[in-house]
Amino acid sequence: MLETISLAILAALALFVLYHFIRALQLVPHQRAYIVERLGNYHKTLDSGFHALIPFVDRTAYKQDLREQAITVHPQDCFTEDNVKVKVDGVIYLSVVDPVNASYGVTDYRRAAVNLAQTTTRSVIGKMELDTTFQERALISQRVVEVLDEVADAWGVKVHRYEIQNIDTPRTVQKAMERQMTAERERRAVVARSEGEQESVVNEAQGQKEEIINQSEGEMQRRINEAEGRAEEIEELANATAEAIEEMAAAISKPQGDEAIQLQLAEQYLDTLARLGRENNEILLPADLTRFNAVLEGLSLDDFSLQIEETADDGRRTADAQTADAQTAERGSRGEGEETAA
Repeated sequence: MLETISLAILAALALFVLYHFIRALQLVPHQRAYIVERLGNYHKTLDSGFHALIPFVDRTAYKQDLREQAITVHPQDCFTEDNVKVKVDGVIYLSVVDPVNASYGVTDYRRAAVNLAQTTTRSVIGKMELDTTFQERALISQRVVEVLDEVADAWGVKVHRYEIQNIDTPRTVQKAMERQMTAERERRAVVARSEGEQESVVNEAQGQKEEIINQSEGEMQRRINEAEGRAEEIEELANATAEAIEEMAAAISKPQGDEAIQLQLAEQYLDTLARLGRENNEILLPADLTRFNAVLEGLSLDDFSLQIEETADDGRRTADAQTADAQTAERGSRGEGEETAA
């Protein structure tokens, strides 16, 4: 009986020793850190991998996760600078960078970070008006991160960012904000409509201006073309008249030119008498029509040639004057068209 009890005690002792020997063998996962104490004091930090401790002397006191952690900050009441109560919640993103300080520098760095984030959020929002809190979420988050990161450095923790999830206001404030947003949308609609009408008026005026300019340019071009056409017509007519007179003068200077001229004058004389007979009931005739040859012989061909030359010179001068007048009219039309376009 006594031997059985002794064997049972030895077996239990052996199991106890074996258990502690097994516990002395530590397999640390990746992105983990184990804090080892020896006889109650900090001894070393175990990184990822396989490690063996001294049984009954060393023990694993803390196990720290080195990965980035997301910690929820529950909703809390905050008052803005204009004394409006809002509920704010968010998420803190942090990671352990010093496992020793995270184990011995603070009791619970997660709870400490949440409490500090809440107090900092209340302080920051208390310095802003309600409208600013909705517009400056990034600024609030930035200030909370700055305060948290400065304090958490002593805890061996790095605060990466703080994201505000919701900013809730009382129902009465929400209704007032909805009315304000409705009024703002209506105001923007009125402004947009007025700007559209103004742009339409400007476009219409611009179109009318361009139309007037096009019409004035067309009128100017028409006047220029007409003036150029008149100038060319006058010049051609004057040149033709001068050439005809010069040809007649040249014909007179040829042999038997006198007889040809007398014949032409006789024909014109008879045509004139016949036209007078058709157009008038009463006509006056020369006293002696039987001496028609004497009348023709009395005409001086030299005087006629001189008259032809003078007529040619007058025709050329008239043509030059008419051409100059046409060019002046053309320049006047061009100037009027440019003034109208301007």
